[in-house]
Amino acid sequence: MTIASEGPGPDAVYREALQAGRFTVQRCRDCGRASFPPRVFCRHCGAAALEWIAASGDGVVYATSVVRNRPDKGGDHNVSLVDIAEGARLLTRVDGVAPTAVPIGAKVKARIVTGDVPHVVFDLVEG
Repeated sequence: MTIASEGPGPDAVYREALQAGRFTVQRCRDCGRASFPPRVFCRHCGAAALEWIAASGDGVVYATSVVRNRPDKGGDHNVSLVDIAEGARLLTRVDGVAPTAVPIGAKVKARIVTGDVPHVVFDLVEG
């Protein structure tokens, strides 16, 4: 099966939106479920009917782990799975808290980090 390409691929569209300060995810017009990371076909039903929607940025920490690094490489950091309100799960990190202190089940809010490789990180929500 060959897919005709029109314009930039899903990953490029996602990164362009981040660079412009917009956090977006894809949602399938056929099954209504959100997908992440960006893709051509819905990961749930296989349809080529994905549309971009604005993400609220609200999420909950599903799981977390600590990556041990040498001090010259920036020290330890967390790698976390965050379930966002739109229904997708992101592999990301939670900033502003010690790598070993990211609480599973904690409410978090997305923040876009721009630069050479724009990406989304999360901060703990107080209360």
